[in-house]
Amino acid sequence: MTKVTPFLMFNDQLEAAMAFYTATFPDSQIRSVARAGQDGPVASAEFVVGGQVFMGYNGGPYFSFSEGFSLYVDCADQAEVDAYWDKLLEAGAKPSQCGWITDPFGVTWQIVPRRFMELIGDPDPVKVKAVMAAMMTMVKLDVAALERAYAAA
Repeated sequence: MTKVTPFLMFNDQLEAAMAFYTATFPDSQIRSVARAGQDGPVASAEFVVGGQVFMGYNGGPYFSFSEGFSLYVDCADQAEVDAYWDKLLEAGAKPSQCGWITDPFGVTWQIVPRRFMELIGDPDPVKVKAVMAAMMTMVKLDVAALERAYAAA
């Protein structure tokens, strides 16, 4: 385990969330599970999503997630953006804006193509501003539209 590990407090959906996350992202696994009683529901667990270790707990309705915490997914290209976006939508996620989508467990994800980060890393502030303005109009990020905004600036 790393020195610092994100700890997610679910209401009562930890087991379903882990199953979805580990099925959706490569390099994922459930490492350990503690149940409330021999055949009881999952109380806590350690799991890996996309190589990142997480701890999880079913803490009850006292806790909820907000967009103040999100998980950033580095996508190689538009096809990878589309694949993750579609899997999240199929699971019942709610899209927000600017590549953000909240899964049915309340966790918000940022599904970001690597090309976006390259474009906004350009030293030309006019080009960066154009790409940012285009991104602000999007729900799911669109690499081709971001590149058009960059080229037109």
